[in-house]
Amino acid sequence: MATTAKKKTTKASKKIEFSKETYMTWFEQMMLMRRFEEKAGQLYGQQKIKGFCHLYIGQEACVAGAVSALEKGDKYLTSYRDHAHPLALGTDPKKIMAELYGKVTGVSKGKGGSMHMFDKEVGFMGGHGIVGGQVPLGAGIAFAEQYNETGKLCIVYMGDGAVRQGAFHEALNMAMTLKLPCLFVIENNGYAMGTSVKRTSNVTELDQLGSAYQMPSVSVDGMSAADVHIAVSEAADRARKGDGPTLLEFRTYRYKGHSMSDPAKYRTKEEVEEYKQRDPIQQVKAAILEQGFATEEELNKIDADIKERVKECVTFAEESPFPPAADAYTDIYMDPSYPYVEN
Repeated sequence: MATTAKKKTTKASKKIEFSKETYMTWFEQMMLMRRFEEKAGQLYGQQKIKGFCHLYIGQEACVAGAVSALEKGDKYLTSYRDHAHPLALGTDPKKIMAELYGKVTGVSKGKGGSMHMFDKEVGFMGGHGIVGGQVPLGAGIAFAEQYNETGKLCIVYMGDGAVRQGAFHEALNMAMTLKLPCLFVIENNGYAMGTSVKRTSNVTELDQLGSAYQMPSVSVDGMSAADVHIAVSEAADRARKGDGPTLLEFRTYRYKGHSMSDPAKYRTKEEVEEYKQRDPIQQVKAAILEQGFATEEELNKIDADIKERVKECVTFAEESPFPPAADAYTDIYMDPSYPYVEN
């Protein structure tokens, strides 16, 4: 069984009563992530989406809870499992689907594909294909926010395998030394590709990795949007006050393999089912029904509308053109006329 299954998570100290609007937003965002990813997996099987494809099914609360806790203008980075983040931030899902198809109407003009989504208009500074490569980039963006006194922060996501990279430790050391407004999030789903955490490190409680740099660190139930929101809100408050970064370990789980080419035979069916009993969307749905924020019929209608929306995304992607061959030679170098340094 994955090492995350029986770990005790640390509760954040704030007590927050969430509104109907927040719960309904979580439900809609997470359902969009789930249905979009399910459709992406189906299309990959039909060979309409090619290359690598890493699905986020099961981890939706890690994004939804963070987005509700942060502000417009904050910056987000993540790894190559990057479809859900721009969806929650408000990127047009049609453009995300078109990017998966490699079409010119995609959010990265069809050049990034599944692993390299970018949308600076919503603060999404990219999915990054190099394991752990986004971590120092997140620290750098946080430094820019600090230097320019914007009052904004950067939240950078990584998998549990990325913390084995030296760049992770270098970034944490620099961020703590400079008190950068950066939130480092480890999405600990128990496996680095197919290797469990306990086989790659003597330290399996990954929030402890921040202690080497005296960085405030907390382990969070990543299957709960509410717990994620509370933890991110507390960390964001620290960052905006100038008290520096926080390391957050979201203990979560992916229901599918590492990528579409991974049959995930290293896990038992019992383990997967155990986590599905704590499905993040079902937790939000249960809270909505319990508090009378919506009826079962109303939630089913939202789900049906989202499914139709995803179908429209597929139609848009299939009807969009591929980039012309000449585009292979554009967006390679920065325009030399860009006013980066004044003479």
